[in-house]
Amino acid sequence: MSGPVAPSGGPARWAREAENAVTVRHLRKLWAVPGTALGVVGWPPTPGERLFSHWHYWWQAHLLDCLIDAELRAPDVHRRRQITRLTRGIRLRNGWRWHNAYYDDMAWLGLALQRAALVADPSLAQPAGLLAARITDAWSAEPGGIPWRRGDEYRNTPANGPAAILLARTGNLIRAAETVDWIRARLELPGGLIADGWRPDIVDETVYSYSQGVVLGAELELARRAGRPAAPLHNLVAAIGSGLARGGVLIGHGGGNGGLFTGILARYLAQVAVGLPGDDDVSATTRSVCAAMVLDSAEAIWQDRLQTPDGPVFPAEWRSPAALPHRGGAGRVVGNAVVESSATPERDLSVQLGAWMAVEAAALVSRTRSSG
Repeated sequence: MSGPVAPSGGPARWAREAENAVTVRHLRKLWAVPGTALGVVGWPPTPGERLFSHWHYWWQAHLLDCLIDAELRAPDVHRRRQITRLTRGIRLRNGWRWHNAYYDDMAWLGLALQRAALVADPSLAQPAGLLAARITDAWSAEPGGIPWRRGDEYRNTPANGPAAILLARTGNLIRAAETVDWIRARLELPGGLIADGWRPDIVDETVYSYSQGVVLGAELELARRAGRPAAPLHNLVAAIGSGLARGGVLIGHGGGNGGLFTGILARYLAQVAVGLPGDDDVSATTRSVCAAMVLDSAEAIWQDRLQTPDGPVFPAEWRSPAALPHRGGAGRVVGNAVVESSATPERDLSVQLGAWMAVEAAALVSRTRSSG
């Protein structure tokens, strides 16, 4: 028998169980090729998903990032091998290339590869650098920023935000700052939140949680590495707390691609909570607010999980009980860009990764507090 259960343990345990559930259900060899792994995008999978007919490049980048979070939490030689196998699987499934036509995808994979180089395989710094170089070359002074995909005029936060983080982490602080300045000039809304994207003379004012997260991450990198004033970061955190959280718990965006959005925000809120410099009261308050949103969201995820013999299934909306997914009902895929929700959002790898990301973020906040 399975069903919702009360919260127990703490963030480190939650993260361990999330890792085990996701890897057991979703991580498989790619086409039975030895030394590879890839995340099956649905559970229970359709036959096509099991054969990786769809694989969703940027979902795999976040699976890699989650494995790296777990490695930093509890180093393990088996997991380091998983990280290496996953990078091989991504490259093989992508036609023995690291890049594709979407700059947001490449930024996400570049960030994950750079982190993987630090914890598992130093040789991965090279492809991370190659992806950063492609992003640098795509930047233009007019109209500014980088496009969402090659040859497109649409320029959005989900591409420019992670690009700015990657540029800062690879030492290109000037271009990273220019990218953040472009986002704020073009896409910052009156209430302080960040809009989705821009075309000439048109702003798409849709607000997604991950757009806020990547701007936080970029501002944090610049504050730490270049001494950039943190006032915009403080203001954005306040806007997130008032506009994108309910009772302290971050709001979600359903399944499909949206399943990753709020986990990404939780990741960067945690980074701010543990890494924002400054001994002043405003900085201390910002760190505290970020930590509280991460911890409250993780507890809600854990409380509303569905416990099964294979481990927990996490909810798509973190203040609502998880539903048990069934075979079939996969979301429609439009090219490489739009992945719609499955009929039951919880079957999507993105939803489970978003929750795993959030509980890893809470584990980071928790252990940093205990060690401090």
